[in-house]
Amino acid sequence: MSVVEINALMLAVGSATRHALDIHAWWGWVAIVANGAAGVVGLVLWRHWQWRGRWYWWMCATAQAIMLVQVFLGVVVVSDESIVAPRFHMFYGFVAFITVGLVYSYRVQLPGRVEMLYGFTGLFIMGLGLRAWLQVA
Repeated sequence: MSVVEINALMLAVGSATRHALDIHAWWGWVAIVANGAAGVVGLVLWRHWQWRGRWYWWMCATAQAIMLVQVFLGVVVVSDESIVAPRFHMFYGFVAFITVGLVYSYRVQLPGRVEMLYGFTGLFIMGLGLRAWLQVA
């Protein structure tokens, strides 16, 4: 490869990383709102059992998948050596990622209170997203 080809490749990667950073910034708010909504709905369903249904589990899974995509986008962004993210910003993303797995593993230990668990989890993940945003705002 010539120097010109290498520079063109580096410029393309840099452009893709900047685009991923823009998506990461925008998608963060989608993740915050989705997990906050899933959290509030979960706490309402915990008290009003007659409204429970499979639709809520789809809502939780979607909100948590949105957060996992957000973490993946963050990993893509920091893979570019020219971008340095604040350490606590990355820490909050890591904790959100781990939280999804931990809560899933504890769901069977709270029969009758699973909506409460996922409600508080949604609010916790929302809080982690807000704290991560405050690190870069």
